[in-house]
Amino acid sequence: MTASLSLEPIETASRDELIALQLARLKWSLMHAYENSPGYRCKFDEAQVHPHDLNTLADLAHFPFTSKKDLRDNYPFGMFAVAQDQISRIHASSGTTGKSTVVGYTARDIDIWANLVARSIRAAGAKRGDKVHISCGYGLFTGGLGAHYGAERAGLTVIPFGSGQTEKQAQLLQDFRPDIIVVTPSYMLSIADELERQGVDPAQCSLRIGIFGAEPWTNKMRHTIEQRMGIDAIDIYGLSEVMGPGVASECAETKDGPTIWEDHFYPEIINPDTGEVLPDGELGELVFTSLTKEALPVIRYRTRDLTRLLPGTARTMRRMEKVTGRSDDMMIVRGVNVFPTQIEELLLKQPTLAPHYQIVLTKEGPLDVLTLNVEPRSNSTSDIATLNLAQKALAYDIKASIGINAAINLLAVNGIERSVGKAQRVIDRRDQRDRHSSP
Repeated sequence: MTASLSLEPIETASRDELIALQLARLKWSLMHAYENSPGYRCKFDEAQVHPHDLNTLADLAHFPFTSKKDLRDNYPFGMFAVAQDQISRIHASSGTTGKSTVVGYTARDIDIWANLVARSIRAAGAKRGDKVHISCGYGLFTGGLGAHYGAERAGLTVIPFGSGQTEKQAQLLQDFRPDIIVVTPSYMLSIADELERQGVDPAQCSLRIGIFGAEPWTNKMRHTIEQRMGIDAIDIYGLSEVMGPGVASECAETKDGPTIWEDHFYPEIINPDTGEVLPDGELGELVFTSLTKEALPVIRYRTRDLTRLLPGTARTMRRMEKVTGRSDDMMIVRGVNVFPTQIEELLLKQPTLAPHYQIVLTKEGPLDVLTLNVEPRSNSTSDIATLNLAQKALAYDIKASIGINAAINLLAVNGIERSVGKAQRVIDRRDQRDRHSSP
């Protein structure tokens, strides 16, 4: 029988030991940012705070937030805190809504990143001798290389496929028989569809563990993937501005929300409207401060992810509740706040409908119109009458649970375009100036 990978001592350290380490590292990180990043020196001076003002972890609340706008305003390298000759690698966001956010790494940053992804993969239940199939994009996106270096650091065999070529992905899953797949949840569904098209039962493939990240997904979606693929579905969390994948990860023995690797990242939850720090257990926006990053320290970075901090279970470090929405994912439809994951959860209650969907927002005069594109399950034998009943039931559930009317548009099987990375769940065709105003 293959042996499990052992825990690091810090994962079971006492809270007092962890807090002492965090305070020492936080003092270093603030001073490093202030002394070496012109962008941070300016922000601290404008807020009239200095790293010496931090005496307890609670004092961090006096320091200014960092946002994606700060990174874009200092594009490309203005927030870096080391000289160019110390930068070993550069990653960047896609920049689909403006300039890319650019992040840099020293050799030590990359070493720590690899260690934390290795820790995350081990927490997911990896064993010595496992093969890891990586279906995340390589290149400037942090997902592929982050998972790759972490899996190698954990001593596992890496299959660096990347995204796309779904037919070949499905074939190699059968030929190479990997134990673990790293992928977005939406693309896992596309791979499952392709396996079925090839006449293979996805639940009979060799995979034991799926490590999923890069987009919000519900526990209902977790259950759907686990049942369909016959695997444990584990949530990994990260974002490029903070590091990449591996900032937090679920533990296989509990699957109760990602454990934050608090020895390297200090989390806060804030009221997204006021910036007030909220106590553990309260729902709000997740904020991170890096404790060990050299090239691009981040101080109180606003992630826009909505979650809450919870006590540790499988580890002494705190957990974050599974992220199922972002403040910038929220749609306002006729004055009602709506998250795509709310609709996803209701869709997954309909056994004859596939978990693929797309929300299209338009206008009829002054009123918002939400159309939900759905499709039948690929193996469904349901007749038109049964599918019509499912459409009506879904429209009723959306009205009853969320409070809005939705037009359910039933497409053919595979009628919704499949994503090879993050799924585009919302297409907003409303006039930009009216997008966030109620009639």
